[in-house]
Amino acid sequence: MKNPASIFRFTPGAVALAAALLGPAAHAQGAVAATPTTLRPAVDQAYTQLMAAPQILKLLDAVKADHDRAAQDLRMLTEIEAPPFKEQRRAEAFLARLKALGLASAAIDAEGNVVGIRKGTGSGPKLVISAHLDTVFPAGTDVKVKERDGKLYAPGISDNTRGLAVLLSWLKVLNDQKVATVGDLVFVGNVGEEELGNLRGMKHLFKEHLDIDGLVALEPAPDGTVLVLGTGSHRHEVTFKGPGGHSYAAFGEVPSAIHGMGRAIARIAEIRTPKSPKTTFTVGTVGGGTSVNTIAPDARMAVDIRSDEMAPLLATEKQVLSAIDTAVAEENARWNVNTLSASTRLIGDRPGGRTAADSLIVEAAVRANTAFGRKTVLGGASTDANVPMSLGIPAIVIGGGGKTGGFHALSEWIDLTDAWQGAQTSLVTVLGLVGVQGVSEPLLEKRPARSQ
Repeated sequence: MKNPASIFRFTPGAVALAAALLGPAAHAQGAVAATPTTLRPAVDQAYTQLMAAPQILKLLDAVKADHDRAAQDLRMLTEIEAPPFKEQRRAEAFLARLKALGLASAAIDAEGNVVGIRKGTGSGPKLVISAHLDTVFPAGTDVKVKERDGKLYAPGISDNTRGLAVLLSWLKVLNDQKVATVGDLVFVGNVGEEELGNLRGMKHLFKEHLDIDGLVALEPAPDGTVLVLGTGSHRHEVTFKGPGGHSYAAFGEVPSAIHGMGRAIARIAEIRTPKSPKTTFTVGTVGGGTSVNTIAPDARMAVDIRSDEMAPLLATEKQVLSAIDTAVAEENARWNVNTLSASTRLIGDRPGGRTAADSLIVEAAVRANTAFGRKTVLGGASTDANVPMSLGIPAIVIGGGGKTGGFHALSEWIDLTDAWQGAQTSLVTVLGLVGVQGVSEPLLEKRPARSQ
């Protein structure tokens, strides 16, 4: 696949703009649904059994004891840069750690994802537990971890290298404590979550593995946050082309690509979208022209359209594309010509979806949070979970522990004080879904394999 990231020059100076346009999961909006207050008896029973089992209590102690070692993995992986479409070096390092910790079958797939299956004891469900490998930062960014005031600073350290380190810690403690799950755990370090990656890693994973029953993704979400809504988005690069000419000599004879684009932007700016489901648009970047005294022969812009539901997203997209066509016609009519044209290219396509608030996987996360004294807030964002959500597969995003900030900025940081607590809660969430031999039955239902 041709690398669409080459469309733009992505420099450190543009990182703040990228954060505003592409915000990570941790920038999730407020509550998108009411938190369930009444849970299925089976959910309550499973987590009651887990939290009372000596085997699980020892496992949780092991998570805490592994905190310092996990921090070393975090530092090591953070200092391997992983720009969009260039995640291979970090993937290889993550793969090596998975194998060293006992997942000998792990491998890198055709899209660049690291995938390893820790088999369960029987015919239980298959649950993906994932964190993305890529960051928004371009090659050459200083990713050396720096420590000050009790925090670790480095680009990408929380989004989402912390998630990768937590997965490694889980694998280590599960193997060290010889905890056998009933269902299969599919450990995944995936590519393509950030920038114009378009969730290519997750799209490939679910295309190749038709028997996945659910997904729990790790992102820098605050403790207690469960993301159940996947905001969909379409992004277009629009190119305006005309003959161009001298600003004086050719005036009145040729249309301006920049003027045509300006008309389009003005029309787009007048589009009205619903407040609920939240639907947004922006012309995020513009460029073009050759000199101040030239009628521009070319111009380009990039448009981002998002919505919490696909129907209003598609309706808004239709209005945006219509505005572009109308603007070109108006600019041509202004000079009584037909020499200006516009072409659009889809450069971003993230399917949207939602996991119902009363679904079993959400109730499991709520009950796990309750077991650790946390209240649950159900939020939404654009994450890897969008893909399974769009396919109707149960999926949530939860945090891996630690306080975080500065996402998509060079000053990104994480405070690992008591971060093992978040890692414990998320692991218990996962164990309830797949079941533990001799302790609890799986809550996650095994689904019929999907067809291509």
